[in-house]
Formats: sequence, structure tokens, C-alpha cells
Amino acid sequence: VNACVDVVLSGVKLLEALGLEPSDGKDHAVLNSGQDLKEAFAHFMERGAAAERFFSDANAFQDIARTAAEHPAAQLYVGGNAALIGQKLATNPDLKILLCGPVGPKLHELLDDNVVVPPESMQERDEFHLILEYQAGEQWGRVRAPAANRFIFSHDLSNGALNMLEVFVSSLDEFQPDLVVLSGLHMMEGQSKEMRQRRLMEAVASISDIPTDIPIHLELASMTDQDFMSNIVHQQVFPLVNSIGLNEQELLFLTQSASGPHASLASWSGIPDVGVVSDILFWILKEHGKTAERASDLTRIHFHTLAYHILVTVDGHWGNQAAAVAAGARAAGTQACATDTIDTTKVFLKAPLEFVTSHTEAPSKISLNPDEPVVQWHREGISFHFTPVLVCKDPVRTVGLGDAISAEGLLYSEAYPQ
Repeated sequence: VNACVDVVLSGVKLLEALGLEPSDGKDHAVLNSGQDLKEAFAHFMERGAAAERFFSDANAFQDIARTAAEHPAAQLYVGGNAALIGQKLATNPDLKILLCGPVGPKLHELLDDNVVVPPESMQERDEFHLILEYQAGEQWGRVRAPAANRFIFSHDLSNGALNMLEVFVSSLDEFQPDLVVLSGLHMMEGQSKEMRQRRLMEAVASISDIPTDIPIHLELASMTDQDFMSNIVHQQVFPLVNSIGLNEQELLFLTQSASGPHASLASWSGIPDVGVVSDILFWILKEHGKTAERASDLTRIHFHTLAYHILVTVDGHWGNQAAAVAAGARAAGTQACATDTIDTTKVFLKAPLEFVTSHTEAPSKISLNPDEPVVQWHREGISFHFTPVLVCKDPVRTVGLGDAISAEGLLYSEAYPQ
């Protein structure tokens, strides 16, 4: 239920246009000023890490958004995880997509014809999200980016309050979907704690109204509040959804918030260790997924990081996992390079060619075989499907890559009726 217009441009160019001088990096959970913006941008650029933050000052944000949207180098795209997943699915001519999010005039014009927007979802003004990209090796002052990535920020109250969730759920009766995809919970971090808690309870009540025979996928995104994440995991949202999609930052934050395995790890160094990742994924499904004793619907996790993807499923609930994880990896390579098929001259392999599958139990060691790029292993009734990604050397566009990966993986996944 989150939708907006993404204004994509070089972070350094925007900061220069705003007259902001290079500074040392410093993380801010919420941005209150241009000073905070430039410090947070430098902080993440130095690490080559993606992040998303709320900008609290509405007027200052409008000025920054105007400067960004009018910049000659800026590009305007469909934005918001829900709209991006919808837009990706809509490229399949046989699918009809219902999108509920705050849809303004510019966004409506950008959406695919296969995307249906209920009239109650339309609003007079677009919500803008600013996406500041940087390239590997790019410099700003003393900061040098080790990898290409982006820093996202917005002042988005409509998406932050999940305003369109009830409209969405009430539209499902008529639309009769085969799959529901939810996203936007991370946008609630801009709200006060009380407001957020109340809205989360209302969201949970709404999600509970979705018929149980329709699989629900939840796409996570960058978050900073551990209590809020812990609530989502422990008592509220995870048990109601069948599937989640997330990347390495979100996975680490999740295990830190909910005291899972490897929670003492402060950050990833380089490519996330496959054994560590698979321990955390296993723990999520073992502790919060569906079992004979637990009333949870969660049976699938699609994990994606730059170098590889892992699809983890509770046995007996999903089929076609090898095709699904491979399709997601293919989508990553083609979308980042903006090519229709994988162009081998434009991609390279970054995945580890050998790895262990766990650090908490007797692991098996796996060596990748190029002839069978999808590797699988099992652990206590849970199946893992791993594939390396052909990484784009000079990415044209990194925004929405996780959404495209999740959408494509869902399209190829077969949910068994329970």
C-alpha cells in the first residue's frame, strides 16, 4: 500500500545544487535539516550501503523535492515498493494488478495500463521520494563510495499512516486476487510511537480480514526502530503472512531486533556470509513460521543480496522454488543493466564459489557448479534454494531492484492450497 513518485538523481549533484558542502558522515534515524541530510548521505555513501530515512520538516522537504525534480539530471519513475512490485508484475500481459496507495496525477500517468487504481486511492498531490544515487569509486569531499548504491528520503505522511490499507482490503472482494502483496510498514517509522502502535493494530485487523486461501507476501524495507521491528515479528504481522521478502540489511536488523542468531554482528563486511544468512533464515521459519504447534502462516522467505539469493520454504507448502529463485536472480541482472536478457559482457560473478551452510550446527560445505547454478540443501523440514547473481558491472538503475526480484520470484512460485 505504498506508492509514490521516485525522483532519481546523483546524490552529489543534488547536495551541490542545494549548496551543501561535503562533511563527515553521521547516521541520523530521522532527518531534521539539510545538515542531517548531508551527514547521513556521507555516512552511507562511505559504506556503500542502502538506507531510507524520514525527513521531518515538511516545508524544507518540499523545497528540496522541487530542486530535485527540476534538476536537469533528474529522472521521475514509479516509486514505493507496492507500486514497483505491481508495475513489475504488470509487465506480464496476462496479469491484472490492483494497486492501492496514494496515487497522484504524475504517478497515475506513469503506471502501466494493467494496473487498476480504485478511485478512493487517488489524491490531488503526488508523494515524492528522493533517491540519491552514487557510483562505485565516486567521491564527495573525503568520502569515497566502495560500491554503487543509493540513499532514499521522504516526508511522506500518507504512506506513513498506511492510509490506503482499508481501501485495499475492502477492494479485494470485487477484485478476487490470486495473490496479495503488502509493503510499506517501514514507512510508519515517521509516526509517533503511540500513533504507530495503534495503526499497526488496525493494520493487523485489516490483514486478518483477507481470506485465508489467498497467499500474502510482505516486502520489508530499511528500518531503524528495533521495538517496532520486534512487534512486527513477534506478535503481529509475521504470523499473518505466508511469505516475506528482504535484503541483507533488513535480515541483520531483524535478528538484532528479535534476539536471533548472530545478533551480535554489528554489520556485514563485504558479501554476507552464506552460513550466517542461512542460520538467521532458518531461525525465522523455525521460531516464527508455521509448525504443527504454532498458529502462523509464514512458510516462505525470499532473501536477496547483491551477490546471491536464497529462497527458503517450509516443506509441503511451495513448489517450483528453483525456477523462482533463478527468475529473481535473472531479473536482478537484466533490470540493473536495463537489458531484456542477460548480456554476459555486462555482468560478473561476485558470489562465493564455496561456502558452508551453517555456523550453528554441523554444516555441509558446498561448491558451486556452473552447470547447475541453483544449489539446494535441507534442514529440519525446511528447504534452501541458493543461486548466485550475475551482477551488472555498470548499473543503470538500482532502485526497485529488490521489488523486481521479489515480484519475479513470486510469479514463478507455486503456492500449494492448504
